[in-house]
Amino acid sequence: MAFGKALGGAALLALALGASGCGTIRESRGYVVDQLLVEAVQPGIDNQRSVEATLGRPTFTSQFGDPTWYYVSSVTGRKPFVRPRINTHQVLAVKFDGAGNVTGTETSGIDQVVYLQPDGAKTPTLGRERGFLEDLFGNIGTVGAPGAGAPGR
Repeated sequence: MAFGKALGGAALLALALGASGCGTIRESRGYVVDQLLVEAVQPGIDNQRSVEATLGRPTFTSQFGDPTWYYVSSVTGRKPFVRPRINTHQVLAVKFDGAGNVTGTETSGIDQVVYLQPDGAKTPTLGRERGFLEDLFGNIGTVGAPGAGAPGR
């Protein structure tokens, strides 16, 4: 009788350990948001140096228009051996004027994320289609020709 209880207890323990391996794995990716620090950035008071001291280096910066720093944060959850799914996503945009002073902040969430699906197996490109032989022999006569960028003699 004692052996049966021990065997049942061992089976129950094995089942509990097996089920614990199926739990969700939570991962933070990108900037780790601290709401107190985000609220500490004030338009008209802070500048790029103070924002970097408060929030750290941005995830990326704007390349066009007014200078803007972006802090991107995602929290994903996944089961073992399964592709992760985004649980929460936040982008903090800190906008600056030409002198580097903060003009405003904006926060967006997962509702602004766009999921793109590829259209077909080929990427459309501009230009014309070239065949194998044209690829192979297309440069014959152009290398070293006058006016083709080759050094003159």
